Amino acid sequence: MCAHSHTHAKLPVPNNVVLALEERGFCAVLCKGEASRVQSKNIADFLPVVKKASVAWIDYVTDDFDKEAVVVAAKLGFSEVLVRNLLKGSHSGYEDFENEMGIRVPAILVTGFDVVLEPLLILIRKNMVVTLHTSETKRFFRIRRYAETLLRKLPSSMNHSDKITMILIRIIDENNARNFDHLQEIEAHGDALSKQLSDPKSPRDVMGKQIYEMKHALIVYLGGLWATVDALNSLRYGDADLITDNEKILERISLLVGEVNAQIGLAEHLSEVLASGLEVLQSIYNNQLQILNNRLALLVSYLTIIGTALLVPNTIATVAGNSMFNFTSKDVGWYLALISVSTVVAMWLSWLFVKKMGLLPNKPDAPD
Repeated sequence: MCAHSHTHAKLPVPNNVVLALEERGFCAVLCKGEASRVQSKNIADFLPVVKKASVAWIDYVTDDFDKEAVVVAAKLGFSEVLVRNLLKGSHSGYEDFENEMGIRVPAILVTGFDVVLEPLLILIRKNMVVTLHTSETKRFFRIRRYAETLLRKLPSSMNHSDKITMILIRIIDENNARNFDHLQEIEAHGDALSKQLSDPKSPRDVMGKQIYEMKHALIVYLGGLWATVDALNSLRYGDADLITDNEKILERISLLVGEVNAQIGLAEHLSEVLASGLEVLQSIYNNQLQILNNRLALLVSYLTIIGTALLVPNTIATVAGNSMFNFTSKDVGWYLALISVSTVVAMWLSWLFVKKMGLLPNKPDAPD
């Protein structure tokens, strides 16, 4: 007889984990056409229920993924080699050991321009599908709420591998949907960045850093999507014994790949828009720098003309100040007139010379 009990246990949860205590471990099973669920922090509580079930889904949240994933999987009967192979380096993975298999896909988390690829392990063995992920990856609670309905809706005419594959597809689809939601968040921040770019008074050092952060966020996001495509292609064409051979069901995996590729196209388009914005910013910077250079050159030219022109009256005043010239107060009028006229004439001649030689820069235009 299938179990219908609900096991609840308390577990200390870190402050950064927004998670109900009883939801750390979750198990939904289908036994003789009846669906039930069990919740517990202890993975061992699920084993008696799973043994009696025709098909089961276990979702477990870990605090320290690298250490706990191997332990939890081992308690459910999975080999350590399978899990450790999936945990190696890459953000995606696929392992098939005939009587057990595993898939690793990234769970993309976005906060502002901070993009993190959290690991999500999907393990399959006999009659169960197991999902292991970190406490930050809160994306399967919605499926948990109607997991029993999902299992009951599996046609009784389906064979065992068909049911396992359908559950697997639903889990991957939910993960993809949550990943896709984050592109909208990046776009929202990108729109705010574009608004700042439209203001020529925006500080270039701040804008340059923000553009880099958004570009980096898109690169990491695209990396997560490509990793998902790699894992799905391996699943689709891996010919695993635990997965169905029904082409109609396998076609759904191909549809998942198509959806991810569409998101990749959107992200790449957003990257192109960002690149054009970066070019605009660089053009504004170059234009402002050119305007500044023109103004400085114009100032230097004016100072050169004035300095050169002042040499003439300065020379006259120096010569006239010699003791050999006996000037009196009666000579003040014509002396000042001589200084003034020589200054004006010298400046005018200097201006004509500079202009004729093309040494006078054009007047700087105001920025667009």
